[in-house]
Parts: sequence; structure tokens; C-alpha cells
Amino acid sequence: MNKGRLGEELAREFLIGQGLRFVTANFTRRFGEIDLIMLDGSTLVFVEVKYRSSERFGTSLEQVTPGKIRRIKLAAQAYLQIHAQEVEAVRFDVVGISPHRKGYRFKWVKGAFQ
Repeated sequence: MNKGRLGEELAREFLIGQGLRFVTANFTRRFGEIDLIMLDGSTLVFVEVKYRSSERFGTSLEQVTPGKIRRIKLAAQAYLQIHAQEVEAVRFDVVGISPHRKGYRFKWVKGAFQ
């Protein structure tokens, strides 16, 4: 399993453990992709997952660039056009994951951008 898929699986399990419900993964359009889509109560949560094996060149959260945010928002708009009737509110989160002594360290930023 590559690092990207590993990170998405770890983030999915982490978020489920925090009480969110899984909707789908890897929603892709030609202009962007959303790693995970979850439900937090009645809020639809678009999640960008960043896995870093080392923070020597910056944290995982610093890797979410303005260009990446723009592409995530475009993909989210496409998703909402298909599923708009099912959505009350939306949020954009980032989950950063890095290896730690006894497993993994998670940094979950709710509402990381709008």
C-alpha cells in the first residue's frame, strides 16, 4: 500500500473513532480530488489527508497549498451539485499524520479553510 492510501486509511479509522461517519473516499474530478468525505452529525466534511514520514521539510499541514485548496473546493462543488439535497452544512478539514514511537500521531484541523 502506498503512503497516500495508507494515510487515507489511517485518517478514516481515526475520524470514525472520533464519531464521524464515512461517506466515500477519493472523489475525483479532472480538476481535483477529495481524499475523504465524512459526516459529522449533519455536516458534510471534506477531508484532505497529508501523511509525512518526516517533518524535516515541513509539517503535513504546511503541504496544503493555496492551489490544493482551490482544487479541493472545485471538487467539493462538483460533489455538492450531485448530492445537494442531502447536505445541511459543509466543512473543510485537514488530517495530518506522521509516524510516532508507538504508531502514528494525528493532527486534525477542523474548518482548516473555507
